[in-house]
Amino acid sequence: MTAWAWLLVGLAALLVPVGGARTAGGARTAGDGRRPPRSARAPDPALPLVLDLLAAALRAGRPVADALDLAAVAGRADTAGALARVARLLRLGAEPAAAWGAIATDPAAGVVRPLVPVAIRSAVSGVRLAAGAERLAGELRAERRSVAAARAQRAGVFAMGPLAACFLPSFVCLGIVPTVVGVAASALGHPP
Repeated sequence: MTAWAWLLVGLAALLVPVGGARTAGGARTAGDGRRPPRSARAPDPALPLVLDLLAAALRAGRPVADALDLAAVAGRADTAGALARVARLLRLGAEPAAAWGAIATDPAAGVVRPLVPVAIRSAVSGVRLAAGAERLAGELRAERRSVAAARAQRAGVFAMGPLAACFLPSFVCLGIVPTVVGVAASALGHPP
């Protein structure tokens, strides 16, 4: 292989993400091919929408259990399952703090874990739960915006790698080398 081929192979090795491969669906796997536990995976992207729907249903006067069922359909299956579990417990007469506490320790319900302290604090009034859900939805959206901005900046930095690999050598060969050779030749007394 030529020196340029080795350079391109080295750049490709630097640009490959470390930390496991991806499955066909795009989810990361551990080094041995297993998927990480559900709690380690990305949160439900529709969770802010679910929280907004929960707040809207509560502000419309729906009971908490009904509002949870109405909002759950907008989320992923694990989000819907966790909210449906709380709704079932509330319908069976469980105390709100106990119903929310039941999913606080469940690893499968990790996607709705940010809602649990808000719901336990506001177990008395649905209006306060609505305000807390709206505030939490805003915080999740702001966090996702900052993560997206950081990824966009990182993509811009990675885009400069191929440009530098292509244009920097040509700049050196066509711009700097002739100048240095010309200066060296005139300094040594040889005509250029």
